[in-house]
Amino acid sequence: MFVAPDPRRIRLRSSLRAVLGIGLAVVAVALTGLGLTSVITGGLAALLALFTVTDPAVSRQAVTTALLPLAGLPVLALAALLHTMPLARDAAFLAVVFAGVYARRYGPRGNALGIFAFMMFFVAQFLHPSPAELAGFGAAVLLSLAAAALVRFGLWPIERRDPPPAVPAMADRRGLRCPTTRQAVQATVACGLALAAGQALSHERWYWAVGAAWWIFVNTASRGETLVRGFRRVLGTVCGIAAGLLVALPVDGAPVPTAAVVAVCVFGIFYTAAVSYSWMMFFVTVMVGLLYGMLDVLNAGLLGLRVVETAVGALGAALAVALVLPVTTHAATSAWIERAVLCLHRCTEQAARRLSGDRTADPAAGIAELELLLGRARAALAPLVHPLNLHRARKSRARLVLALLDECAREAKGLAETAADPQASHDARLSAACARVEAAVHRLLRQQAAATAVTGPVPAQAAESPHPAVERALGHLHGLESALVGLAAPVHSAPRAPFQTAA
Repeated sequence: MFVAPDPRRIRLRSSLRAVLGIGLAVVAVALTGLGLTSVITGGLAALLALFTVTDPAVSRQAVTTALLPLAGLPVLALAALLHTMPLARDAAFLAVVFAGVYARRYGPRGNALGIFAFMMFFVAQFLHPSPAELAGFGAAVLLSLAAAALVRFGLWPIERRDPPPAVPAMADRRGLRCPTTRQAVQATVACGLALAAGQALSHERWYWAVGAAWWIFVNTASRGETLVRGFRRVLGTVCGIAAGLLVALPVDGAPVPTAAVVAVCVFGIFYTAAVSYSWMMFFVTVMVGLLYGMLDVLNAGLLGLRVVETAVGALGAALAVALVLPVTTHAATSAWIERAVLCLHRCTEQAARRLSGDRTADPAAGIAELELLLGRARAALAPLVHPLNLHRARKSRARLVLALLDECAREAKGLAETAADPQASHDARLSAACARVEAAVHRLLRQQAAATAVTGPVPAQAAESPHPAVERALGHLHGLESALVGLAAPVHSAPRAPFQTAA
């Protein structure tokens, strides 16, 4: 996990920036004298702003950050006002859940605003602000968001490209067929089950079950992804509780050691989020234990209750995705593979045009998009190769698909690099090779208008002394064709049909 690839040190820089931004926010709120609960609220607001705002462009990140208070502060006020009215509070919480997930149809901005609104309601259950304290809490949120924005956009801007959302936008689907609507219904049912079971376990800490169910649905699109994410959340929480017994209990809320360990936890949350959900939850759980220690309510029983509430939330999520409008892992995987293959086709066309002398063609941009789409396809396939999956045929099929997708990525990247060679010249064999790749794409996607694969001898107009770059391009195109042809069998076979990989 800590040795996972980190291109351009994006994860490292983002993690260090998060520690700086959240630290500055906490100090700024503390200097106002608003009190410990306001300081904690401000720190969490800064963490959410730095963690959830993932627009590709810095300018769009700034707009989303500026909109966070508009989504979060009214929800915070509503939660505080309804605290003494349990039935109305619970109904409002579930409404916020539905709206927060539904907002994901509007891309990264909708996702960030939905998460921030949900977490403001969650924080109100955690810290119990009274209506009289709302002004202080609101000031802490605004000041913390300003401090986080100062670090993010002024002191340490980082341009990055984030993966596409787990649920691809599908404008032609309406009602319950729309992915975001379906997931909003699932999440609301899951959180409703978690709320009821959580309150049966504890009238004070029930919200942990709701929080667990909510976060399990973030960045998941299929039944398999949600189940595996629930397992990882419980695993990370259990390990975090064990560490909390060794760290948070001895620290017992002492300011200096608590601040130091919280800083380590913040770094760990941001550094591991993209590569290991279990490790991220480990650091979240340790940090929460430290915050309870600062509030002077930490004990071993409370930590144990957190494990049980998390398990209840994971169970609610599992029941919801299994019984309410379920989407299979196979369907989600097929959708992402189709998008990746179409992008691969565009990259091949751009590279071929570039090699033919068209200087306006640029396969590099398509390669960047392809890497993101392949990343989502790998994430969708991950549940099938997880130890929890006991179906050998599905596991073998998924491993083969992953290997072939990796091969496609390598060949496409090599082709783009070759096309960038300014000395490369046109060779008629490239057209034939590109036609074969196009035919393989159509066959894989089962499109009837497939171009006929070009076979037979090398065209007569091929260069007598071909340029080395053209030879490399032909090799990459042949590799792409082979990988796409190999993908047809596992992609088109039935999910549970017997499957045997080639020897």
